[in-house]
Amino acid sequence: MLNADQRAFFAELPRASRPLGTAWYAVLVLRAVLPALLALATGWLVGAVAGGGSLLVPLLTIGGLFTLVQLLGPLHQALSTEVGHRLAEHLNDRLLVACLRPDGIAHLENPELAGDLAVARDFDLGMTGPPLHVSMDFIADGLILLGTGVAASMILFGFRWWAPLVLLATWSSTHWLLRESGVWKDRNTAPVRQAQQHAEYAYRLAVDPPAAKEVRLFGLGPWVLDRFRERRRQLHALQYEATRLRERSVLAALAVVSAGNALVFWAIADAALDGGLSVARTIVFLQAALGASAIAFGGLNWALDGAAAPVGAVARIEGALRTIPLGTGRQVPRNDAPEIRFEHVGFTYPGTERSVLDGFDLTIPAGTSMAIVGVNGAGKTTAAKLLCRLYDPGSGRITIDGTDLRELDLERWRHRTTAVFQDYLRLEWTLRDNVDPAGRLDREHGVGDELGRALRAAGADGLAELDTVLAKGYPGGTDLSGGQWQRVALARTLGAVAAGARVVLLDEPTAQLDVRGEAEIFERVLAATRHCTTILVSHRFQTVRRADRICVLEGGRVVELGSHDELMAHGGRYRTMFDLQASRFVELDPETGEELVHDTL
Repeated sequence: MLNADQRAFFAELPRASRPLGTAWYAVLVLRAVLPALLALATGWLVGAVAGGGSLLVPLLTIGGLFTLVQLLGPLHQALSTEVGHRLAEHLNDRLLVACLRPDGIAHLENPELAGDLAVARDFDLGMTGPPLHVSMDFIADGLILLGTGVAASMILFGFRWWAPLVLLATWSSTHWLLRESGVWKDRNTAPVRQAQQHAEYAYRLAVDPPAAKEVRLFGLGPWVLDRFRERRRQLHALQYEATRLRERSVLAALAVVSAGNALVFWAIADAALDGGLSVARTIVFLQAALGASAIAFGGLNWALDGAAAPVGAVARIEGALRTIPLGTGRQVPRNDAPEIRFEHVGFTYPGTERSVLDGFDLTIPAGTSMAIVGVNGAGKTTAAKLLCRLYDPGSGRITIDGTDLRELDLERWRHRTTAVFQDYLRLEWTLRDNVDPAGRLDREHGVGDELGRALRAAGADGLAELDTVLAKGYPGGTDLSGGQWQRVALARTLGAVAAGARVVLLDEPTAQLDVRGEAEIFERVLAATRHCTTILVSHRFQTVRRADRICVLEGGRVVELGSHDELMAHGGRYRTMFDLQASRFVELDPETGEELVHDTL
């Protein structure tokens, strides 16, 4: 009757908070049996009246039970809200731990996990259903009604052994005849997850700042809204399809219910008329027979699907990520700049078939700078990610001073490595946190020392005070331009160098800076990293030409290697790319008509 996600949901409540989860279940059971207890107490009172006995205890009992009914409702609602919050926090904690556990990032790009990741990440935003703290109350109401009906039916064992069985079967049949709450289909199907993913993306386009400018500039507001509505309608249609009313006659359900109830009520009436039942017992059994109808209105309702889906999603994510091996290297990297070698490295991204690197061989001498150039998709950024061990090569190996990178202690290796990627981190925190997020410079050098030097070397001094939040959505916060953010990212890298990093990866580090700013900043960066082994990925040859050696990458392999002057003299791919970029800086002398080449390359 319960699918795997729903079973996991009920098991997870006490794990999220054992005291609250236990209290939630206890109050649920108590609320479910109180109507049956009231029916018994009512019979007791009627019997006392008929027999001329004392009414004090029966009346006090009924009053106490009635008071409990009134008090437990609001109490259980408050418990449901708190348990929902605790469960949401518990699931978020598990998701964070699971996603941060693997050493690399391939799992975050795995299409097989994309749907579960979307559900587990956004389940409490109210996008695809009520948040957990709201759903818990609906779930409780359905289970209480079901329990009330079952408890009421049990009383009828005191009348005839078959009477509760008839009513249980009769009212339970409505779940099968009229709706699928008794045979729930799993609504967390692949099409449902895909619709959730698309709806969530359209929602983000509307509410997140990065897309705001172009959404308005190109008049995409109505288009985004239509896409969101279309995906939400599709989502609701898919979810309804999974729990739709069965195509069976309501008359059939009515006939079954009528026949079962008629049999039980006739038996009670017949026994009462024959004198086999007292007035008190007759009233109790009639109330029980009526109370059994709650079974039809209770049970597993729609809210359980939405609440169980993230529990199942998190469990599947944990299971999938638990199988990813962790770094087992135990050798410690040297403290000085290392020699790096890519030895016949091959790599294909998860979920794709095209090899990004194929037989990639490259040696970067210790303490030198190597620029990697090539067309988009040639594998330049991939090589940098492999060196950070965000992925491992599919074939071949990367060695650090002759030791396979996979044999090095990963935490220490990353402590010795720093990078600026194209999609660098922009933290909505203070400038201090953006430049020194782990607080390493604060602990090891002091704020006024290396932190200030890193900011000055990157040209990021004077952008804001160290304790200013770099986002306008906060009191006293400020926003930065793309070029200013890139300077902050460079400062973060230079700060890591000051804290001990000796391998520096620069992936388009000055792409958003103007030409003059780029030349000035990159000279400072090279000066600050001259004792490091540096890899530079860039399309801008003003920056590239300053590297000690340049590698031209094409089709995942090295096709040219040498210094700027050597490659220019060779007249190959590098010379062609350099001349194409240089031609954009050529103009004619207005007096002589001769070409003037600006000194930008």
